[in-house]
Amino acid sequence: MKAAIYIRISTGKQESDNQLNQLVPWCQKAGYEVFNTYVDVITGGEDSRPEYDRMFSDAHQHKFDLVLFWALDRFSRSGTLFTLQKLKELDNLGIGWESYTEPYFQSIGQFKDVVISIMATLAKIEKQRISERTKAGLVGKEKAHKDKFGNLKQGTGKRGKDKQKRNRAGYFKKRSPSQKVKEFINKYK
Repeated sequence: MKAAIYIRISTGKQESDNQLNQLVPWCQKAGYEVFNTYVDVITGGEDSRPEYDRMFSDAHQHKFDLVLFWALDRFSRSGTLFTLQKLKELDNLGIGWESYTEPYFQSIGQFKDVVISIMATLAKIEKQRISERTKAGLVGKEKAHKDKFGNLKQGTGKRGKDKQKRNRAGYFKKRSPSQKVKEFINKYK
């Protein structure tokens, strides 16, 4: 029996080895030969992921018998319908699937569809929470660089100090061409 291992990490700063170091021994212990390891470095909310798509292409060619993933949120965070469709697609191909950290998520068992629906929804909610926290952090960082009137504090932002100096020196004054000529002549008298 052959197993495909699917690993997804969100950023290049994360280590896929953390998942791989536990999934490979699990396959060996369960008597599965590791056919291939598919690793995507991409957010889980994306429906199209290169290695994920390649894994499903190989699944349609019946190159393996089982898909093993770390957790359901590593497999998909695209919501209940998408996740169920992908797992059902594997079922229809005769390919089993299992979550390493959630042993109740596997292609056998009478409550698999109920548990998967709940967990897929929770994974999608978690994705939304992460997005909200990120946006809140960006807003907080922006506010930290503004004074009580909403203006950028000196020295913050792109060329903040330089722009403020040029503004005080009259660099941004609106002047007619004749005014510019007069200023130039007066400067060099």
